[in-house]
Amino acid sequence: MVSPKKSKSIQRLRKVLDEVPELKRLRRRSPEFNKWRRNARVAIANTFGSKSSHVADFNNVSYSLMAFSTGTPDSEFEAAYRRGLDSAASVLESMIDEIGEYWEDDEESLRTSDSHVEVQKNANKVFVIHGHDNSAQETVARFLEKLKLEPVILHEQPNEGRTIIEKFEDYADVTFAVVLLTPDDMGALKEKHRDLKPRARQNVVFEFGYFIGKLGRERVCALSIRDVERPSDCDGILYVPLDNEDGWKIRLLRELKAAGFSVDANRALLA
Repeated sequence: MVSPKKSKSIQRLRKVLDEVPELKRLRRRSPEFNKWRRNARVAIANTFGSKSSHVADFNNVSYSLMAFSTGTPDSEFEAAYRRGLDSAASVLESMIDEIGEYWEDDEESLRTSDSHVEVQKNANKVFVIHGHDNSAQETVARFLEKLKLEPVILHEQPNEGRTIIEKFEDYADVTFAVVLLTPDDMGALKEKHRDLKPRARQNVVFEFGYFIGKLGRERVCALSIRDVERPSDCDGILYVPLDNEDGWKIRLLRELKAAGFSVDANRALLA
């Protein structure tokens, strides 16, 4: 079997991984879960081969209780289902790490790497794209500072007579961007105007797309509050739940390391 491209393989598995948070909000045995599990198996088989240990590792994940009785409450089955999804996510993350660490770079990865040479002078700067959630913005910015990185927050920079777009372009000379998708707006299709869903601010969506084009998908990490509607036509982007249990910190650390940052996890997580 011919090995697929490194960048496409990572994108494929990340797409499967990014669906886990939504599945955890559904009940076990849902049609969505069954579809996701099959899609995941197909993605892994097409990446590593149908007879690889990777397929077996994923298939060995259990989403149910190993022992139970007629009196076992349904809540315990639901908890086992969510634990299984956490285990599956860990397996998928390990596969992505393996590809990133051990596979040879393909032409697309090399082109992307070459395109970032000009921004290396600001190698420690990370642009923080945010809406009206000041608490989330402050939390992420302070975390980046613990990693000895410089968070760039646009409204904290001097205007110097520039328009907003001029100021944005001047300060967008960074090597990585973190997007905070927080529920600041509400929106819907006009034919479904009563079906309002929480959305990020329009400036957040605009800047999100800008940095995807400027830096590449692998240098943009979206931290998403639960239930926020994701921008359309953004498949392949890593969405990390901005939870209260600091799991997002580990995921963001992993993405920063994959992007070439030298960051000390102990400094940030144990401080």
